[in-house]
Amino acid sequence: MKIKLFYFARLKETLKYSTEDLDLPADVVTILKLKAFLAKRGDVWGEMLMGKLKVRAAINHELVDDKAAIADGDEVAFFPPVTGG
Repeated sequence: MKIKLFYFARLKETLKYSTEDLDLPADVVTILKLKAFLAKRGDVWGEMLMGKLKVRAAINHELVDDKAAIADGDEVAFFPPVTGG
């Protein structure tokens, strides 16, 4: 399954990514599993996505919770709960 990921605010600054195209393993089918998959990239990733920071997610521009299903071709965005404007 291929998705497009977007990172915003502090996530973008800390992870040094703003966007990426990603091929997911077959078992990564929810936001929570995606966060856990990305957290395996290293300590900073784990701290940002699975640590104390409450990361919000959107799929195709709609806010979702960690149980939301991801489908092929989705756009997934991660951002802190409060972003400046």
